[in-house]
Amino acid sequence: MTFCAGALANAATLDVTLNAQDAPIQAVNTLEHQVVPTPAPQAAPVALPKGEIVQQIPDADTDEEDFESLSEAVAAQDAPASLDSELNCLAVSVYYEAKSEPLAGQLAVADVILNRTESGRFPRSVCGVVTQRGQFSFVRGGKLPTPPANGQWKKALAVAQVAMKEQWDSPVPEALYFHARYVNPSWKRARVGSVGNHVFYR
Repeated sequence: MTFCAGALANAATLDVTLNAQDAPIQAVNTLEHQVVPTPAPQAAPVALPKGEIVQQIPDADTDEEDFESLSEAVAAQDAPASLDSELNCLAVSVYYEAKSEPLAGQLAVADVILNRTESGRFPRSVCGVVTQRGQFSFVRGGKLPTPPANGQWKKALAVAQVAMKEQWDSPVPEALYFHARYVNPSWKRARVGSVGNHVFYR
């Protein structure tokens, strides 16, 4: 009787094995036994319930550096071999409008110009915003002056790069206008804040 039961058990096992071999390959690809392609080795695999193993995929923007401070972001910028017109227009604006301001104030000025390009109320290019008639006093006859190649220019250029790459948030993120503290315009605009010697408005 024991022999028969063992034989039946072996037969049942054999029958299951044969059925598994005869089953289509798709039957194995269930949620419990999902086949996951081996990803490129970029991060340690993570074990999930039911024995699944998948690779953690890094965020899409991890190629951008994270900086501890604005000064670190500015210091990390390399001077470009050649300046494209948009970066040049932004850097010249930062230099002539805010070269004596703290880095946050320089970034705020750069972001005002970039905000204008996206607002729909101003030209869509940086150079168009900067050379728009009556907007910036350093512009003469629609032309930009050439800054001296000194440390303040290098800093203004680096701040412009940080602003264009969106590597640091502006202290006045929605500002579209600004003026020096000693000016008292009759604007009826919403004040966003002040940074250094400038007051910013929406």
